[in-house]
Amino acid sequence: MPRRASKRPKKEDEAQAAVRVIRTVVERSEKKAVDPAVSAAASALSKLGASKGGEARAKSLTAKRRAEIAKQAAKARWKKKE
Repeated sequence: MPRRASKRPKKEDEAQAAVRVIRTVVERSEKKAVDPAVSAAASALSKLGASKGGEARAKSLTAKRRAEIAKQAAKARWKKKE
């Protein structure tokens, strides 16, 4: 028998909400499982590329541009949070 339109569905209580939250957390953590060998290889590749990229960027920037970037970073670091 169909429900009447005037009846509202019951809200979940704290226990039901807790179960729902735990289930979603477990599902998300299971999806992120990565093979350790793949993770180690990716980490090594990332470090290799990052060190080369930083040096190349430092060589290509002028002193004036480096100063501009540093000023912008300092301004962002000390900006008042509202």
